[in-house]
Amino acid sequence: MKMQKLFENWDMTGLKLNLGFLETDWEPQIKDSEAAWEMYVELLTRIATQPLPDDSGIETTALDSVYSLFGITREILRKYGKDSIGFAKIAIIILNQVLRPFTARWHKLSVEGAFQDPNQVSIFRSELQDLQVKLQNYMGMLAEIAGVEEISSITMPQDSRS
Repeated sequence: MKMQKLFENWDMTGLKLNLGFLETDWEPQIKDSEAAWEMYVELLTRIATQPLPDDSGIETTALDSVYSLFGITREILRKYGKDSIGFAKIAIIILNQVLRPFTARWHKLSVEGAFQDPNQVSIFRSELQDLQVKLQNYMGMLAEIAGVEEISSITMPQDSRS
């Protein structure tokens, strides 16, 4: 498979990627698949990809959950090492281009008291929903790399899917 096709299949074409990287033929190795499965399970079970109804949840907890994906990803990268370089390339792109802008912005704002302001809370939740869509697409990529059925749709209540 070409990396470009993988990113296109999961609507991740808005990321800034090197053309040479996108044109690369790539077949996931066993360690790529294992690493992808571990990351998939982590994402599937976190608020980072699950609905956060307006009348429940705590914004700082949701932000912490998103931020924790950095440490989890690093741990998986260390565990599977250089034998999972394909997974590593994708995971690092997601960390730096999808998660980092969100966490950097909202960590600063939360320290400044943004979550005490209902308007800022509303903006955070809206941006979290946008992030969740991207991370759900990432989960789809991970499921494909892992060679498993993408099951996130069965874990979400019918009225929360968009």
